Amino acid sequence: MELYSYFRSSAAYRVRIALNLKQIDYTVVPVHLVKGGGEQMAPAYRALHADGLVPVLIDGSGPDRVVLTQSLSILEYLEETHPLPALLPLSPAARAYARSIALTIACDIHPINNLRVLRYLQHELGVPDEARDVWYRHWCEHGLAALERTVVWQGRSGDFCLGDTPTLADCALVPQLFNAQRFKCNLTGMPTLLRINANCLALPAFARAAPALQPDAES
Repeated sequence: MELYSYFRSSAAYRVRIALNLKQIDYTVVPVHLVKGGGEQMAPAYRALHADGLVPVLIDGSGPDRVVLTQSLSILEYLEETHPLPALLPLSPAARAYARSIALTIACDIHPINNLRVLRYLQHELGVPDEARDVWYRHWCEHGLAALERTVVWQGRSGDFCLGDTPTLADCALVPQLFNAQRFKCNLTGMPTLLRINANCLALPAFARAAPALQPDAES
């Protein structure tokens, strides 16, 4: 498999974690989202992803290759094609809960804080860097605080978001907390999420997926 990835992309980070958890061999193809106006804007990459986003996962080669976009869709594909170890539990209710956490992050928190939104605020609307970062912190803290309340209220967490086995939910949580910490969000009111994050990062599959260890990582 080939994973078109940017080292700091939380969406690509999710997929790297899942590939590592499932022990699937893959090659990272770096796509720098900033240099030269963004390598994702090149026609060759746009042929893979019309909107110029990462990640893209390619499974196979030749005319039968599968080209996949959207990180959660890729995770579901990996779950169906490589079912063990499972990223979703057996119970329909538990599966829905794991998906709900992942979707809260991928659909409610991440989209209004991703790179293209921040760049639009800065370059098109003239928002200063400091105000841009205030925007990021506000919406990220708001979303993560709601997620903390949800996880505590549901009472389903153990070492991880759902019991004591990593799931789709943890694949989404860790990258979002990485970005939150990078932007210096206030996470003091989120002890449950931080505990789960620490447990995840203690696992080799999560540790190897970290941005700093990627081939395109910048010092």
